[in-house]
Amino acid sequence: MDIHEYQAKELLARHGVSLPRGGLAYSPEQAAYRASEIGGERWAVKAQIHSGARGKAGGVKLCDSDKAVKAAAEEMLGKRMVTNQTGPEGKLVNRLYIEETVDIAQELYLGFVLDRKAERIMIIASSSGGMEIEEIAENEPESLIKTVVDPGHGLQDFQAREIAYNLGLEYKVVNRMVDTILGCYRAFRDHDASMLEINPLVVTHSGSVMALDAKMSFDENALFRRQEISELRDKSQEDTRETFASDRGLSYVGLDGEIGCIINGAGLAMATLDMIKIAGGEPANFLDIGGGASPDRVAKSFRAVLQDDNVKVIFVNIFAGINRCDWVAEGVIKAKKEVGVNVPIIVRLAGTNVEAGRKILADSGEDIIVADTLLEGAEKAVKAWKDAAAAKAA
Repeated sequence: MDIHEYQAKELLARHGVSLPRGGLAYSPEQAAYRASEIGGERWAVKAQIHSGARGKAGGVKLCDSDKAVKAAAEEMLGKRMVTNQTGPEGKLVNRLYIEETVDIAQELYLGFVLDRKAERIMIIASSSGGMEIEEIAENEPESLIKTVVDPGHGLQDFQAREIAYNLGLEYKVVNRMVDTILGCYRAFRDHDASMLEINPLVVTHSGSVMALDAKMSFDENALFRRQEISELRDKSQEDTRETFASDRGLSYVGLDGEIGCIINGAGLAMATLDMIKIAGGEPANFLDIGGGASPDRVAKSFRAVLQDDNVKVIFVNIFAGINRCDWVAEGVIKAKKEVGVNVPIIVRLAGTNVEAGRKILADSGEDIIVADTLLEGAEKAVKAWKDAAAAKAA
């Protein structure tokens, strides 16, 4: 789960990270008031969307008067902002963060991620702030500083100090950088974050260390014990299909194709997506119904898949272990009758109670295409999609 910049900064501030003064605005008038409230002579007006690269898309504007702040807010609010991370549909801007500008002497990059290979928290720092981490890794790989944190001991002061020295900071700034790194680590650890990025982290001419931007993502599997973080969720920034599915406990990722997929198990799901591509089709989603799927859960999966208007065929691929093929078959029939599925359905069942499941499908009287293997199912799904497209064109 992602949160907005201003929300991430509020969390960081609680852990001692220094920030420029700022305030939230939902209207142009409120934006101008925030600027006067903050004081100073220059402000940054920042669109609050779940995406990086906002500056390149016109989502960050520097203004030197209340009138300019109001005009910038008028231009951004209510618009869909497209960045290289949002996709062509963009994300809706419905709130702004107004922030004082600071005198920047040096820009740095600081990030915390989960390194799954090392099974540790990885800290990545660079003296090339203001650039995206991919650009830094490609253009200035020598500037990257990587430190692994032992979860048994946590981040140690000497590790933070080593990072600060390797960034080439002046001695008087080192202690402030150490405090910032340790504060970021505590915010990351104490809230079950999966990613924290400050870009840029700046050193001012007076020697202060400040987070000018902040991005945080959190482990959705830990939200049950992080109610405060759960309440920061902004569904307007999410894919509506994924929101519908996650609210019903389904693992769903939206894609751009026309063949909807209902599958159990992430490995089988990935294999199914590959097989659809090999067969000449395009998957519309990744959906894992999980183990022990009841007929009601299967029907909910159909509702989730059909949230995507691009879906022209649904391919159900189940290899039952904990699941039972008869439950899945009952769910398919339930969806056919109650959800109002009006696209071709291809079902491939294997594993526990497979014969009972196939009998339920055969005796239902519903128009359901059955396949014996994954390849056959993928080919039939692609054929049904092409037949539907040809019928529509005719």
